[in-house]
Amino acid sequence: MINFATIGTNFVVDWFLEAVEQCDNLCYVATYSRDKEKGEAFSKKHNGKMVFTDLNKLAKCDEIHAVYIASPNSLHYEQAKLLIENGKHVMIEKTITSNQKELEELINLAKKHNVVIMEAMRNVIDPGFFAIKEAIELVKPVRRVSFQYCQYSSRYDKYKQGIFENAFRKEFSNGALTDIGVYCVHPLVKLFGMPQEIMAMAQILPDSIDGQGTIIAKYPEMLAEVLYSKITNSKIPSQIQGEKGAIIIEDIPNPRKVKVIFNDNTEKIIKVPECENNLVFEAKEWARLIEIGKFTDEHIKYSHMCVKVMDEARRQQGVVFPAD
Repeated sequence: MINFATIGTNFVVDWFLEAVEQCDNLCYVATYSRDKEKGEAFSKKHNGKMVFTDLNKLAKCDEIHAVYIASPNSLHYEQAKLLIENGKHVMIEKTITSNQKELEELINLAKKHNVVIMEAMRNVIDPGFFAIKEAIELVKPVRRVSFQYCQYSSRYDKYKQGIFENAFRKEFSNGALTDIGVYCVHPLVKLFGMPQEIMAMAQILPDSIDGQGTIIAKYPEMLAEVLYSKITNSKIPSQIQGEKGAIIIEDIPNPRKVKVIFNDNTEKIIKVPECENNLVFEAKEWARLIEIGKFTDEHIKYSHMCVKVMDEARRQQGVVFPAD
């Protein structure tokens, strides 16, 4: 049995622990929180055994084999570094680190200590993603890709009132790209690899983050566009357009509804298993890798590509984090 702890007590950690209930080989045992009362309440809610307010003590606890990190993006690097150096396997919420330099250091440390490092990027571990990958064979060669995720944030209303919550504070390495644009960039590089070049633009909110942005990526035989926003909603699906037809993806972060429309207007529905909580797939994959018991770049190499693209996009957009 893999005993694991969590860092963070937010709703995402609740969802992850609900997903873990479907994993026979993962056992939640502890939580780290700077707020002892909050940590104790969270641990009690999920039947945990231990609460830590000192991350060093968690890192040195022999009863804990792995840690799921769901703190603000800017804290991921230092927390993961300490845990990896103490032999803990880690899964780090997206975006995995503030920048490429931080991620490369963590990858090298994970190799040295022979532990698993993985990004909690649910949509590329989902059966829907693999169904999309197979469907590409029906429409190839691919000529154009359009991935988009635009979701109006309730925190944007507070921002307009002068209240800056964490999601709208760049000191936490937050922004539309690192918060939701990553759901588009990661599947792009996992399906098609690193682009030859990119062009990126963003709307920067005064005294805050990138509220929305666009990335154009050039490949040898295709073009791709990534559209993302925290200040608008979009009802347009994502698409992969090939010479024989187009794959329509209704919701890129949760790819349950996928179909192919061929050039003659006939349609093929791509069957994807129903799932109320698709974090279960990343949890099971994390457990599988931990049971193998050694470092692998099976998934982290795509996280590296993703962060590399986002770093260049931010450079062009003028988005700079304190961590840079």
